[in-house]
Amino acid sequence: MISKIRDSVNKMINTELEKNGVTDIVSSHGDVLSVLYHQDGLPVKTLAEKIRRTQPTITVLVNKLEKLGYVERTHSEEDSRVTLVRLTEKGRSLQPIFQQISTQLNERIYGDLNEAEKEQLEALLERIFRRL
Repeated sequence: MISKIRDSVNKMINTELEKNGVTDIVSSHGDVLSVLYHQDGLPVKTLAEKIRRTQPTITVLVNKLEKLGYVERTHSEEDSRVTLVRLTEKGRSLQPIFQQISTQLNERIYGDLNEAEKEQLEALLERIFRRL
């Protein structure tokens, strides 16, 4: 069931991105952008930890986003050996679209659930997540 939900969510995100004229990225790129919207200028290692993907996977996603002009790599001012991933203006311009899609997604997921049901759903999902 969780796999079916994940697939449906990814399809919805990709469809909404296309409706908003964003045709060069997919939901997996959105994971990187979403983290950077909350904390811009992170090393790939930190992005991988926050998104719970391997560093090589994040590197591939960042390479694509960089090629498309959504992010750029810069050296850390504190430690020039550390490369940071930062949003470009083009990347920041997508933030309202991602916020809109997130709101729509939450409305679909929680729909007509009352507050107690929402809390119960969150608690159950959190228990499942902690076991993995």
